[in-house]
Amino acid sequence: MSEDLVRLLDGNTFVVSEESGDVDASPTIPTGLFSFDTRFLSRWILTVDGVRLSPLTIDDIEYFEARFFLVPVTSTPLTDPTVSVIRQRSIDGGLIERLTVVNHQATPVELGIRLDVGSDFADLFEIKDVRNKKGTYYARVENGCLRLGYERADFRRETVISSTVPAHVDENGLSYHVQIGPHAEWATELRVRTLGVHGRDIRESLEGRPVRRRTELRRDLERWLAEAPRLTCDCESLTRTYRRSLVDLAALRFTPLTMGGRTVPAAGLPWFMAVFGRDSILTSLQALPFAPDLAATTLRLLALTQGSVLDDFREEEPGKILHELRYGESIGFEEQPHSPYFGSADATPLYVVLLDEYERWSGDAETVRHLERAGRAALHWIDEYGDLLGDGYVRYQRRNERCGLDNQCWKDSWDSISYRDGTLPGLPRATCELQGYAYDAKRRGARLAREFWHDPVYADRLEREAAELKQRFNRDFWVADGEYYALALDADGRQVDALSSNIGHLLWSGIVDESRAGKIAEHLLGPRLFSGWGVRTLATGQSRYNPVGYHVGTVWPFDNSFIAWGLRRYGYDREAARIAEGIIDAADLFHGRLPEAFAGYDRELTRYPVHYPTACSPQAWSTGTPLLLLRTMLGMDPRGDHLVARPAVPVKVGRIELLDIPGRWGRADVFGRGRADR
Repeated sequence: MSEDLVRLLDGNTFVVSEESGDVDASPTIPTGLFSFDTRFLSRWILTVDGVRLSPLTIDDIEYFEARFFLVPVTSTPLTDPTVSVIRQRSIDGGLIERLTVVNHQATPVELGIRLDVGSDFADLFEIKDVRNKKGTYYARVENGCLRLGYERADFRRETVISSTVPAHVDENGLSYHVQIGPHAEWATELRVRTLGVHGRDIRESLEGRPVRRRTELRRDLERWLAEAPRLTCDCESLTRTYRRSLVDLAALRFTPLTMGGRTVPAAGLPWFMAVFGRDSILTSLQALPFAPDLAATTLRLLALTQGSVLDDFREEEPGKILHELRYGESIGFEEQPHSPYFGSADATPLYVVLLDEYERWSGDAETVRHLERAGRAALHWIDEYGDLLGDGYVRYQRRNERCGLDNQCWKDSWDSISYRDGTLPGLPRATCELQGYAYDAKRRGARLAREFWHDPVYADRLEREAAELKQRFNRDFWVADGEYYALALDADGRQVDALSSNIGHLLWSGIVDESRAGKIAEHLLGPRLFSGWGVRTLATGQSRYNPVGYHVGTVWPFDNSFIAWGLRRYGYDREAARIAEGIIDAADLFHGRLPEAFAGYDRELTRYPVHYPTACSPQAWSTGTPLLLLRTMLGMDPRGDHLVARPAVPVKVGRIELLDIPGRWGRADVFGRGRADR
């Protein structure tokens, strides 16, 4: 998304506008007021005497509130403005905007103030893939309010706009004719309500609880920040990025159906403000030392929605963890399969990884026992449904041929998996990191089975299968002439031999033979993969390499956080510190908020990391990146009922103090200092 856009959000209700506060959305641009995958405002344009306004500055108060300072656009730029406008906007149930017009003259002024309003009620999928709407629009003026609506069979969405100062309301907006005295001001408060079934607020009707008001949001944010560990650091940019990450993580939380008020992280603004199995799991892993309750809620939610039948349309299979859960019009009429959709092959083994890691940090044995059935079902899925060819490797091939995802790994764009020469392999595909996740899940599942599920026979079997997978993987995936692991195996078992960042995920899973870890570290920090800001998704020299290609050359912060974690697991502390330093430097230049991805240009070529044009921001696992990097730099790991630390901090970062880290030990403090010999 463009950095010129202004974003306010509370969970999956959000507004994206121009710097003036205006919204003038085309069908393909994700600006407007959205809630539960529907755009409720696509037009919200303020004029004074027929003239649009120019921004002076924007006060970013909180993630749910902002203030815009504006003046009318004039044809004579050297003339001082005679009036100014302040728009104070907040997500407060729906949208509230306090509009203040200030007269700076010593004489009265008469003004015509107009707010043009409209809604296309677009489904988020329609914005990404424009379609003709099949329902009926209506606009009505009722009791001084403007009611915009859309209905299609039993599906109905409405936007209701009201003003505290009486306005002239027509079907296209609200108008005021005002007189403002010398050095005086005029103000009104505009409220936008987003309504769903039976005219109830969309969040109340879908979440099943009253909407949260601004005061409650502010108290919740204060409580969230107070409960997080306190960071003191010589590196000001890391301190700023840490706070930004905590605030953005708070902003991305929302309550899905059936969760009784508990929150999980949405994946990212604007396209992915919904539950994504993979994203929620990885973000919860990143945030474990800082906000362990996110993991507990994520685990419970994904267990409630775990696959139980075979359904080709949704790609559901028994034991499978969902990929995506949506609520929009296209879902209700089954034009898209996302209610939920199960098209990912990695979320299921990653579920077991999170379940084990959560217990290791929290000591919450009750949750692990409660979720035994879900954990066993996920482990069963790996062998029963994930192993499509019966050769012991997890593969994917879409069951929904009409609109399912081609690639069902984290690099899920159509061209992300290729040979060196750019050719796309046939399906099914077994990407390398899927095997690492499956190996890790079996190892961790064995611990859970032995210690909590009281099934030592099952534990022994899982350990044996993990060992066999590791041996087989290191034989079949190793590219001898390049000394790295193949990106994937194709349907015929041939190596898909592109060099990619996926090999870094193998390190944190533990599937890499010790004798080969050095070569993997060398590749990851070598010039083909490491840009200076971070590890690229695809190495230079590969045919499909593109520094601004979504999964074929960009740098993804989350990817780098897990790569750094894996490097430390194998003892490559210096290499992990280099990645951490590059990402922290990039975060500073993104004002503390890491985007979903940025371009893979060499750092020597550009003084700043180059924006990827459609990156989500904030995005959950990019928000979690500084958290996992802090864990990695400090070498934090639970050992029994104690937190141990083995710091390897970059010299540039200096001293780090992380205080009141929650876990099974209660609260603990960790200290680290950058050293020249690291």
